[in-house]
Order: sequence, then C-alpha cells, then structure tokens
Amino acid sequence: MSSDNGKKHYHVLPVRDMVIFPGIIAPLFVGRPRSLKAIELSMLQDRVILVVAQKDMQLEDPDTADLFNVGTLCNILQMVRIPDGTTKVLIEGLERVRIEQFIKGKEILEADAISIQREVFITENLEALKRSVLELFEKYVTLHPKIPSEVLISAMNIDDPAQLADLVASHLTIKIREKQKLLEQFDPELLLKHLLKVLIEEIDILELEHDIQDKVRKELERGHKEYYLREQLKIIQDELGQGESTSELDELREKIDSAGMPEDTHHRALHELERLSKMPAMSAEATVVRTYIDWLVSLPWNRHSTDRLDINYARSVLEEDHYGLEKVKERILEYLAVRIRALDHMRGQVLCFVGPPGVGKTSLARSIARALDRKFVNMSLGGMRDEAEIRGHRKTYVGSLPGRIIQKIRQAGTNNPVMLMDEIDKMGMDFRGDPSAALLEVLDAEQNHSFTDHFLEVPFDLSKVIFITTANVTHTIPKPLLDRMEVIHIPGYVAEEKAHITKRHLLPKILTEHGLSRKDIRISPLAIDAIIREYTREAGVRNLERQLSMVCRKVTRKIVETSTTGEELPLPVSVGKTRLKEYLGPPKLYNLRLPSENKQGVAVGLAWTESGGDVLVIEAATMKGKGSITLTGNLGDIMQESAQTALGYLKANAYVLELEKIKWDSIDIHLHVPEGAIPKDGPSAGITMALAILSALRGSPISSDIAMTGEVSLLGDVLPVGGIREKILAARRNNIQKVILPRSNKQDLEELPHWAVDGMQFYFVNNVSEVFDLALKENR
Repeated sequence: MSSDNGKKHYHVLPVRDMVIFPGIIAPLFVGRPRSLKAIELSMLQDRVILVVAQKDMQLEDPDTADLFNVGTLCNILQMVRIPDGTTKVLIEGLERVRIEQFIKGKEILEADAISIQREVFITENLEALKRSVLELFEKYVTLHPKIPSEVLISAMNIDDPAQLADLVASHLTIKIREKQKLLEQFDPELLLKHLLKVLIEEIDILELEHDIQDKVRKELERGHKEYYLREQLKIIQDELGQGESTSELDELREKIDSAGMPEDTHHRALHELERLSKMPAMSAEATVVRTYIDWLVSLPWNRHSTDRLDINYARSVLEEDHYGLEKVKERILEYLAVRIRALDHMRGQVLCFVGPPGVGKTSLARSIARALDRKFVNMSLGGMRDEAEIRGHRKTYVGSLPGRIIQKIRQAGTNNPVMLMDEIDKMGMDFRGDPSAALLEVLDAEQNHSFTDHFLEVPFDLSKVIFITTANVTHTIPKPLLDRMEVIHIPGYVAEEKAHITKRHLLPKILTEHGLSRKDIRISPLAIDAIIREYTREAGVRNLERQLSMVCRKVTRKIVETSTTGEELPLPVSVGKTRLKEYLGPPKLYNLRLPSENKQGVAVGLAWTESGGDVLVIEAATMKGKGSITLTGNLGDIMQESAQTALGYLKANAYVLELEKIKWDSIDIHLHVPEGAIPKDGPSAGITMALAILSALRGSPISSDIAMTGEVSLLGDVLPVGGIREKILAARRNNIQKVILPRSNKQDLEELPHWAVDGMQFYFVNNVSEVFDLALKENR
C-alpha cells in the first residue's frame, strides 16, 4: 500500500455475490488467479486489501468497468488453503473508500482510493431512526429462517447508529445492487432512512411467504381430516350394514370371480381387493394394488386353444413352409405324433433348434404353431442380463411389472401357446442375476407347473406351453440349461437347395413386397444360380434374399420411371446371368482366395462356424532364426496348441519324414491363417497345420484341389471332429471335390443325403502320415 496526496494505493479483490460492510467479519472463498495473487501480496505487506463487488456475478475475469466505484477496505485475519484448490480468507471490514482509479496489471488489479470519514453526531432524530431500525430488524430476524438470534443481541448492544446500520445492512437478504446502494450511502441519517424502507419491504414479503405457507399447511391438514372422516364413515356404514362398494370394486370382483383362477390365487385376489377398498383412491399404494389385480384377472388361467391333432395336416404345413430339412421335419412329426397318442400323459418337452443364421429356425417354430392351431409368441433372449426379465420385479417397486414369460402368456390370451425363445445362446449375466438360471425352472417339466413370478407371487401353470428355443451354437449355453432341451441340429443349405427355396418361397415373397408379379419380371435359373454361387457365401438364405430384393428394387424403379416419362418398357423384364452385373455389380467371387495352383506351405482346411461350414486357408513359411514358431491370424488358445502339437510330431518323427537335415534351432516357422479380423479356434485344423508346416520345411507343394479336417495328436493319430455335414457342404460350395476326413467320422458321412456327396471323393485316414501321402504332390 502506498500514499499520494490523500490517495492511497491498494490491491483489489473483486467479489461476485456479496458486499462487505465496515465492522463485519466474513469468510471468502477465492479461486481466481488474480484474486489469489492480490491476497498473497497483501499478506506480505500490511494484510490490508480493497474488496469491491462486481456488477455482473457471471463474469469470471471482470474488467475495471465491471466493478463498483465504492468498496470496503478490509483486514485479512486468516488465510487457509483448501485441498480442492481454492483458498478460504477471513476478512474484517475497516472502512468505506471511494475508488478514484483502477489500475489493471498483468497479474493483479490495483486501485487508487480515498478514505471516507464519517462524523456522527447523535441527535434526537438520529436516535429515533436507530430505534425504528432496531425494532423492524427484530421483526425481520423473527420472520427470516436463516438469521440466528445472536445477531439481534449484537445489534441491541451497539450504540453507534452508523455501526448499527452497517450490521443490519450486512444481514439483509437483498440483491447485490441494493446492498451496494447502502454501502455508498455515507450519511448515517440517510443510511438509516434507506434501511427503514428496505426493512419494511422485506418484512412485507416475508409475511406474505408465511401466509402462503400457512394456507398450504391448512389445505394439507384439511385433506388429512377428510381422509379420517371418510374412514370413520366407512366404519359406521359397515356397522349399520349400509356400506356400498364403488362400481370399480364391483367390476373387479366380477372379473376375479370369472377369471377361473385356482382357489389359492382367488383368495389372494379377494384379499388384495379388500385392501384396495380401504385405501384412498389416489394413494400410491392403491395404484400398485389396482395394477396387481388387473394383471391377475387378465391372465388366461383356464383359457386354452384346442389342438389340431392331424399328422397329415402337420406334414403338409411343414412341406409348404420349408424345403429340404427332411430329418428335422421327421423329428418334429415324431414329436407331434407322440403328443397325439399320449395327450394326457406326455411330459413337457423343450425343443432347441441349433443352426447357422438364416436356415429357418424361427419359421419352423411358427409352422409348429400353425400345424397345431395354437397361438404363437416369441421373445428374444439375446443380450438379456437381468434375471428380473424372466421372473419380474417385486410389486413394491415403482413401475414394476411381471417378467417376459408372464407378459407373453397374457399377450397370447391362452395358457398353451407355442413360445419361441430366440437366441438362447447369447444371454449374459451381471450383478443383477443370471437369467439362464431363472430359465431352469421355466424349461423344467418337473417344476414349471407352478412357476412363480416375483410380481404375481402366486404360481402359474406353464406345463401346457410348448417351449421352442433357437441358437447358433451350443457351447455358450450353460450345461444344466442345455440338459433340459432336446437339441435338433439344422444344417445349412447347398446351392441346389437354395435354388429350390428361391423359386418356392423367396421370389414370390419378394415380388409381393415390391409390388411386382411374374408378368413384370423374369429371373432365369442361370441368374439365380449365379447369384447363389458368385454373390453370396452363407449357410442360410438371408443374404440371397437381400440380393434378390436389390434386383427387384432396380426393376421396380425402372418400371416406375418409364411409366412417368411415357416410354414403353417391354414386360416382363428379363434378368439373365449376363445382366447381373448391371443390377448387382461385379461378382464377389468368394472362392478366388483359395489357392489356384499347387503351392508350398499352403493347405486348405475345413472349419465349422456359427454361420455354418467354411473353408480355411493355412499358410506356413520358414526363415533363418532361433527355433521359434510364430502364430498369426487371430487364433484361439486351442488352435495355437494344435499348431504346437503338429510341430512336436514333426520334430519327433523328423527322420521318417525326411527332415533329419533340418537344424531346428536355426530356423523360425511362421504359421498364418488369413482373414485376421475373424477369431478362429478349435482343434479341427490340426492335420492341415501339420501338412502346411511339413510342406514349407521340405519345399514340397500341396495339391490345391484337396481340403481336410481333423485333430492331430502328438503321436500322429487323426482324431474325430464335429460339424462334418457343414464342412462337406462348405467344400461343395467352393467347388472342392476331394476331402480328407478322420476315419472315425465315416459314419457321419453315411447320414448325408446323396446329393451332398455325389461327385465328391472322400479319403478316410487314421494317421497324419496318410494325409502327407495324399496331399503332398511329390508323393502322389
């Protein structure tokens, strides 16, 4: 602080939401860099700082024009740094000052200010004003909920009218600009008069707030009083036998009596209705009870549909809706036949359709419902993680509802629908529970006759429901749940089957969806075959349906455009194989990634994925190194172990395999499976990896027209693998006619239809050395 001709130089501390009056001790929380720097400099000098209020509280870095010209000179009593980065400062107001000039520096804001001296001569008028202010302030403190009574005691002990005015002004809950006007009032008499006016206005507002609160309180008390009077009136009417039920209660009672509930459930519903009759109509609990009763009376306790027990009709429905899948249809007809013969004694069975996407799992479930004339409902389990989705929430929770099972039963309107649970292999679990564990009761014939939902809290009979589940794979389904289901594998389709499905099902459906008929478009058989082989690669027919829809969309657009321009378009529009590029672009030619000639270290394997069978190219290369093996291509643990096993066999039998000259500690082997973005796992590529590594080590090419599958042991034995049908179909789709299989899988081949094996050659092997003899070019 410095002085010049009555002016004094101070560090300035801008504050947002308060005005400091002389004689008042107040805490401040400071976080702005400029303000912190001003406080630190003041603490190093004489602990005096000039506190000035901002005109706009929203400004983070106020300029000189944003501050008032009258402030309060304060003494810094204490400074404490808080862990959150701010600083708490305790200051005491000393005197008012008028700011002559603000000086904005790089780090702090400073000002030249003149102290304002006030001489107070106590007159009768001033004493009267002081008493009036003190009387009104006492009333203000009584009405204001946040001002402690100690402030009033302090005010009563002050003799100086100016000090009293500053104390009262500092405790008023008014706007900053109003407080600043009080600070800028230097004459004590004028200040007291201004305070009288402000106090009268504030007291009127506080009294009005108290009146409003009293009215609200009285309204609430009146509501409680009316509630108690109504309850007393009910009791009096019941005693006199004159109690009358409302029309809503009578309607609910009729629904309960006609719902056909079991006796225990009926008693529970009547008990809840009795509770509802004694509750206020608008209470939250009454809403919960009313919802609960509505769910009870809306469930089909004894409503069921009559089964159509006609095996011939069921066969015709399955043949009409699906092409192929003979074994699947046979198993479904057996299931229906047993239901017809043992209608009263058959235990509930759960069918699980397992197969790649797009092969007709969901539509098979619909066909079963149509064959039996039952209602059909479906629910998706994919991504479900909450047990309450199956069992529901307790009705005490706000907005609670029964689980999906009960909701679907209510939707069906009968207690014996066909219920499809889709994607059962894609359920999860988290801290809210395991939905697959809740399904154990639902799908168990010994327990589901008394399934208890958490919301209903009464048993519901699910034994008459036909449950059908679908999955792409079974290894992700928990074993106890899988044990409760009969798994029916649905294989993928070959090109011939897809062509029949296109003509019988897909094309008529797509033409209808696009507003076309056979008079508008004609897709030749060669074009359909080309779409199947060159534009799609899948086990099902979904992508095939998309490609056909694309062709129909473009034809529809062409027809509409020519009709609007008046041109004539010859109908039907003919789509042949040569015009497919015009509609679908160039062929995808998925099989181009297969080796087109005999190569060293490149072998073709067969894999089984969620999308059906697929071919797998495995590449091996050798280079100088330190005897390590590198495995790339996003391989799983089991597949990596298979590669290590194959390499171990080759090393152990190096002499027999003409590898005795190989210095294993001076070469590195790199094994790669292309399409690295796709995860791969399983043991069935063991013989393929062993062949690729041997070919790379010996420099012998591998026949490009042969594919294989089989697990290899450390002794060279070829072990059986799964998914033989899907793998053979994948080989057929990719025009591979020679396949090497484990001898133990020979019986799997016998179950395949003749069209799947016609024109193909199969080699059954017991030892991996037989694979080398068949596939290595130099040995053939």
